Amino acid sequence: MTTVIAFIFMFGLLVFIHEWGHMIFAKRAGMLVREFAIGFGPKIFSFTRNETLYTIRLIPAGGYVRVAGEDPEIIELKPGHHIGLEFNNEGNVTKIIVNNKSKHPNARVIEVEHADLDHKLIIEGYEIDDEDNKLHFDIDPKAFFVMDERETQIAPYDRQFASKTTGQRAIQLFAGPMMNFILAIFIFVIIGLIQGVPVEEAKMGDILPDTPAKEAGLQTDDVIIQIEDNSISTWEEFTSIVRANPGQELDMIVLRNDTEEPVTVIPDEAETVDQTGEPISVGQIGVYQGFEKSFLGTFTYGFERTYETTKMILTNLMMLVTGQVSIDMLSGPVGIYDATDQVVQTGFMNLMLWTAMLSINLGIVNLVPLPALDGGRLLFVGIEALRGKPIAPEKEGIFHFVGFAFLMLLMIVVTWNDIQRLFL
Repeated sequence: MTTVIAFIFMFGLLVFIHEWGHMIFAKRAGMLVREFAIGFGPKIFSFTRNETLYTIRLIPAGGYVRVAGEDPEIIELKPGHHIGLEFNNEGNVTKIIVNNKSKHPNARVIEVEHADLDHKLIIEGYEIDDEDNKLHFDIDPKAFFVMDERETQIAPYDRQFASKTTGQRAIQLFAGPMMNFILAIFIFVIIGLIQGVPVEEAKMGDILPDTPAKEAGLQTDDVIIQIEDNSISTWEEFTSIVRANPGQELDMIVLRNDTEEPVTVIPDEAETVDQTGEPISVGQIGVYQGFEKSFLGTFTYGFERTYETTKMILTNLMMLVTGQVSIDMLSGPVGIYDATDQVVQTGFMNLMLWTAMLSINLGIVNLVPLPALDGGRLLFVGIEALRGKPIAPEKEGIFHFVGFAFLMLLMIVVTWNDIQRLFL
């Protein structure tokens, strides 16, 4: 149950902050945000506030922000349609009732001759069976369509995604991944404030019981300055030598209370996998890296750790693209849940660290220029900026539809691999 709660919280936070970024920048640009959704499929909870429908949906596989103009807009009023109209105190149309007009006894029923709901915001027509008296009505910019007793706000062209500049659209699309990077920085800063910032030198933190480090007499705050004939100045140098020598005796020089002490350690042999997925043996001695608390250093650590994690994920992504890493190494929701279960057992701080890494991963994946992802849509905005005109919506729609189908197929394959790994 702890893992389930942790997974729901982590998933909800990552998706919420991503979609919140899209929504906030859409609203700042004057776009009408129709829906802010966490999950897909049937609604299990919803409410409306400030023009936007907020929903939680059944399938926890992501989320979305639906902006006016990104999908075909509602209904086109054609000549001959019979509609009902309701008005505000200024005489402007506030509701356009498409059917079930009998349920709106105060509505004025007309036959449409001409309607422009994008630019001029007008409806022209006649009373039923009275074509000699042409009527003209102005539409309130926040009027609603009512169809099957369901109200949908109209979106004048200046509230639609396509009406905005390439810069505004690009920022709105980039805002989701950007918020994931900002969340990661924030989490790393919180971790730094709580437990401190890793020191650059090879300084010992906690020493685990019944490990080679404990048996050799290593103590917290010891600083390794030499291994065999190699001078050691960083934690990375220390760990790389230990990992490369499983089962081998290592003579170390330790700086303890300003005094140099000789220590001999034999690293245990542990099994892991390299970046290509091949099993390898590495050395471990059972120590954690030393930490120190520094207010300024904590904020620097947040940015540095985000940068290093981003670089690592991009490297692995390039290895996947070039075939150096198998697609079997990818994980979907099932694999992430299993990994979360293991992380939860190691403590809350590691869960925070895992959340930050997943947030960065989500930001990077969404920036990949693939159809249906933010990166794919940014690609089209970039092409439009270069060409000076947009690509036909029909062609872009086909591109994203095919890409979405491919991504769903990839998700099925990855999920199947995750399930297989669970039972191997």
